[in-house]
Amino acid sequence: MANKYKVPETHPDFKLNKTHFSNAELHQVAYSFIKEGEAYEEKIGAFLLDWLKPSAYVEVKTSGSTGEPKIIKIKKEYMVNSAMATSRFFDLPANTTALLCLPATYIAGKMMLVRAMVLGWHLDIVPPSSTPLDQVFKRYDFCAVTPFQLDNSIGRMHLIGKLIVGGGAVSPKLQKMVKELDTRVYETYGMTETVTHIAAKLLNPKVDKEKVRPFKVLPDIQISQDDRDCLVIKAPQLSEEIITTNDVVEILTYKKFVWKGRIDHVINSGGIKLHPEQIEKKLSKIIDQRLFVTGMEDDALGEMLVLFVENEFSEDLLQQLKSEIKTLKSLDKFEQPKKIYFIEKFEETHTGKIHRANTIKSKVD
Repeated sequence: MANKYKVPETHPDFKLNKTHFSNAELHQVAYSFIKEGEAYEEKIGAFLLDWLKPSAYVEVKTSGSTGEPKIIKIKKEYMVNSAMATSRFFDLPANTTALLCLPATYIAGKMMLVRAMVLGWHLDIVPPSSTPLDQVFKRYDFCAVTPFQLDNSIGRMHLIGKLIVGGGAVSPKLQKMVKELDTRVYETYGMTETVTHIAAKLLNPKVDKEKVRPFKVLPDIQISQDDRDCLVIKAPQLSEEIITTNDVVEILTYKKFVWKGRIDHVINSGGIKLHPEQIEKKLSKIIDQRLFVTGMEDDALGEMLVLFVENEFSEDLLQQLKSEIKTLKSLDKFEQPKKIYFIEKFEETHTGKIHRANTIKSKVD
């Protein structure tokens, strides 16, 4: 397998912070970012130098949301293919104005840079933060954020034409909040191994006929299921290997699937298999605070269903919640939590996702 790759010259329309750079000029930009830039600019500089080397691969750190973070190698050719697929799927041609507000440490931030260089976008960079649009005063065609960033930026979404949200599931509460926005907001499905997203769904269509909106896969992606009902992805343009995930799905057509939850989150309670993500969706209709459900050891059931709510303890709220949960028609009897815990502040990962294991540990300890 060849270890060399001729990186394509930057697109003639490409601009970074309002200036066009050739590959040779980008070298200088990268060095100045590393020498004189802020911490987030150093990461961008380091990636640009990696990208411009003649090697065939880029080393990328996985986010660690489903296990220990690890370093994997991704072909630069696959990153170019992914950029092209994104352009076709979301209709983002040359001269698209885009905002980078994600760290270049992970694949999502790296791919925003690759898309700009390959597709000829005009990319501006702001420091990654929980409120990335606070210092933005112009409109952009495209931006990528985490659910946490979206939650903190609803009031400034008029500045973005199309938005993709990745790095974690979008909560029902957040889905409700984006319904009225003019911005086209897409939830994406993907991972580092698939070079970011391989599927997306529009969260705020003007006419919503479907009860459960499925993910639609990008060009040249084939999907199937294994014997656990987990998604299997064949994407020869993005990966040499067939990728078997731990995501339980229902496949509707060769292009569409519904995500049900992760198999490693499945709770076996008295022989009934419960998907936490489905139950959380239903509970979010009556609970405004952040929440999650999990299984805890139980002598009779094997695992009992337990609800965690981000709120300080209140006996009145506890009784009110128990009563509302009992009368929530969408919940099956097996989906009713056996215990409810209040926690003032959930533990979080570095990207603002709820760290379930650490939150449970803090309560149990």
